[in-house]
Amino acid sequence: MLNIHKSPLLLSKNNSHHQFNTLLDSISMHPELKNAESNTSTFSNPPRRLFTRQRRQLSDGTRRQYAQSASLHLIKLQQRLPPRARIGLYYDGFGELPTQPILDWCQRLGYLPYLPVVGSLGRTSNGNEDKHLRFVPVYHSKLLNIPTRIHHLGMKQNHHRRLLWAQELDVIICPLVAVDLNGNRMGMGGGFYDTTLNKSYRSGSKKPLKIGWCYDFQVVEQLQRQPWDVPLDGLITPSGIRWF
Repeated sequence: MLNIHKSPLLLSKNNSHHQFNTLLDSISMHPELKNAESNTSTFSNPPRRLFTRQRRQLSDGTRRQYAQSASLHLIKLQQRLPPRARIGLYYDGFGELPTQPILDWCQRLGYLPYLPVVGSLGRTSNGNEDKHLRFVPVYHSKLLNIPTRIHHLGMKQNHHRRLLWAQELDVIICPLVAVDLNGNRMGMGGGFYDTTLNKSYRSGSKKPLKIGWCYDFQVVEQLQRQPWDVPLDGLITPSGIRWF
């Protein structure tokens, strides 16, 4: 198991973007990640439990500390946003890097925060749940105070009549299990974000910016990319920000 407290990716807030890139480029693969490759011609992704287990081992205080460090790099994202930008974030209900600092940042700068809603479009013609996310505005200063329901997949979500499509947002902060040095993202396997972002990505649209938000130990050298996968435009960790 990688030890986050000894990770070479953890930089002070004064270190530069160049240092962050240099450290990411020099990552050496963890043994469990190396074992995901059975030979040189066959490559498979590391198991999700490798990362989710490590997230769960962090105390609430440690998680908040890392999130605060990551939030120091939001200023680099701010430089690419219009006034009153619409920012999609998410509830960190599965041990992810906490997103409350992103909500705090939005409220300080006058950005408009939104949260995803699953299942607002009902079912498709074949009876499956439509995986396109829509986004509901946030009117509370604390995520914990937002009235929510638990979706059958376990995630919290709020319900509201004023739902936006993903392409109406300027940024979507994407949850992830792992991400590689080219911006390829491994999610929980539901396909909600890839489905939601596929149309704008294939059309070459610059909106919304797709930004990953995670711990440094979730960054790996390479992930296998599937044809339906939508890569990130940028990544923010406690160490810094990286653009792809």
